[in-house]
Amino acid sequence: MRQLHPAVTFGLFAAWALHDAEEVAFGPRWIRDRLPELRKRFPSVPERVWRAMEGTGQREFTVAVGAMAVIVAAASVHGHRTGGRSAFFQGAVNGFGLHGLMHLAQAAAVRGYTPGSATSPFIVVPYAVWARGRLRRAGRLRPAGARDVAGGLAAAGAATVLSHFVARRLVRR
Repeated sequence: MRQLHPAVTFGLFAAWALHDAEEVAFGPRWIRDRLPELRKRFPSVPERVWRAMEGTGQREFTVAVGAMAVIVAAASVHGHRTGGRSAFFQGAVNGFGLHGLMHLAQAAAVRGYTPGSATSPFIVVPYAVWARGRLRRAGRLRPAGARDVAGGLAAAGAATVLSHFVARRLVRR
């Protein structure tokens, strides 16, 4: 088996950090400025979703990103320790790539920029494709079927909810 370069495993954290810097810089303000327009344009979205978005300020969002940093760093370290074999690491890579595709779909839906859509086509998606290719060439890529994709998206969603829960608890004390 071929040696796996540390850039594959630690690259997840690096790519995530660059991507989330964009989200921290533009996310809360973008949402605040466009919420009325989004509510009109997407009336089928439940009101509780809009209220949750409205209630997340810059500080809380930044703390949530910090909480997510712990999760992504843990995935990167675990991936490195296992030579990329870790299901946790590979799930994080897959989830991150899908997250980037979701940003691009959001940008298409609003027909313009959304926070995260600038780094997704140049950092997020290319990293995920590259890392999966490196894992495949090293003989370490786990097969990913529809069930794995659904599980990865569920895990990413749970990590996001957990990060925001932790942030809300810390910020509103």
